[in-house]
Amino acid sequence: MRSSRRAWTKKEVAIIRRLYADKPTRELAGLLGRSARSIYAQAYLLGLNKNEKYIRTCRLQPGHAKGRATQFKQGHLPHNKGKKGWQAGGDSVKSQFKKGQNPHNWAPVGSTRISKGGIIQRKISDTGYPPRDWRSEHSILWEQHHGPIPKQHIIVFRNGNVNDIRIENLEMISRAENMRRNTIHNLPEALADTCRAIGVLNRRIRERSSHEK
Repeated sequence: MRSSRRAWTKKEVAIIRRLYADKPTRELAGLLGRSARSIYAQAYLLGLNKNEKYIRTCRLQPGHAKGRATQFKQGHLPHNKGKKGWQAGGDSVKSQFKKGQNPHNWAPVGSTRISKGGIIQRKISDTGYPPRDWRSEHSILWEQHHGPIPKQHIIVFRNGNVNDIRIENLEMISRAENMRRNTIHNLPEALADTCRAIGVLNRRIRERSSHEK
């Protein structure tokens, strides 16, 4: 299998040989546009080590190389200030996203899709954060008729058919009630019917009490 790692150039190797002993590895990695781990590995292959002064400085700090030795000093300007980032060159530019370009799986606002659970969802915004951009069609329909859905509540289908998106087939219940209903499915049918009847009766009592207040 062909490796996808970028080969080291003679110029990069020369820079490592010249600077590795005295320069912080992370700063050297930023200079070359590579990871610190790859710099360590290449230096090891080249038989390079940090000089004694650098090692003593690191050992005086908590965490060794993660201490002050690798921190920028006050007033220090990074080598890449004002630059947009490292460019690999060659044909790599062709595969980069251009400004305003969308990924292959992008969809415009108003598009619909089917979730893993079989729920029909509609794209309502384009922030790039899927949980915010996509909402279930039946929840949107409920809010159009009854307003926002309170926290810890969900909209379910009365007949269990997730494709039957009619306001008459929708019902708002608490997450606790939804958990209880899911537990009922594991009970014997006769006992499950009794529990459902009790649940319906309790909801009717609560609804009547709220109207009488």
